Amino acid sequence: MVASVALAIGKRSLPAYAHRFAPKKFTQPQLFACLALKTFFKTDYRGVVVFLNDMPQLGNAIGLQAVPHFTTLQKAAHRLLCFSAARQLLDASLRSMFGRKRSIKLAAIDSSGFEAGQVSPYFVKRRSRDAGKWQTTTYTRFPKLNIICDSTTHMILAAYPTRDPTPDVNQLLATLQPCAPSARIDRIIADAGYDSEANHRILREERGIKTIIPPRISRPTSKPATGRYLRLMQKLFCNPQRVHYGQRW
Repeated sequence: MVASVALAIGKRSLPAYAHRFAPKKFTQPQLFACLALKTFFKTDYRGVVVFLNDMPQLGNAIGLQAVPHFTTLQKAAHRLLCFSAARQLLDASLRSMFGRKRSIKLAAIDSSGFEAGQVSPYFVKRRSRDAGKWQTTTYTRFPKLNIICDSTTHMILAAYPTRDPTPDVNQLLATLQPCAPSARIDRIIADAGYDSEANHRILREERGIKTIIPPRISRPTSKPATGRYLRLMQKLFCNPQRVHYGQRW
């Protein structure tokens, strides 16, 4: 079933061949179905080739005359799973899932960071300013993905990749933008990281989407003020021209 659905979605959004001079041994929808099986079985490129060899019914379901080499799948992944192609595949999945009725009563958005690898200690030492000493600085840049999904079916509606550490509040509209032509969302849930007056206004007044976001950013807290925040509060409350800011805070 996974192979058949992936093949149908690939036929909706991908051309049969990447180039007119392609060998035409495998179609792009067939290669995409193989990549979907790779993710489904949680294996690598060599592993999915083993699955296709051991279970001929999988190859027959997607019309394979021969099992592709693992390097063929690796090259196809770079071509078919780029951001623009992935967006087309996701839109085709939504059309297949919801059909003409694309009204989503309740959606949710959240972000997560992913591990991209480990920085070599030798590289960290080379970046040290003092010769002969190890640098203790750590590098914390890692991939981040914002996802909007349907709360009923858990179907992914939109995805926005970026690099962390970055705040979530500036990425709500960018994540929602590709979802607009594919599905109409009535209500969306998010955590406090997406809370801002601009987000509420744009979603409610311009997009017609009701927002459920905890108002926790820049709100009063029970913790005592310290450091820079305390000095800022003292300036605001002591300056008569800025009393209205102090009252607001």
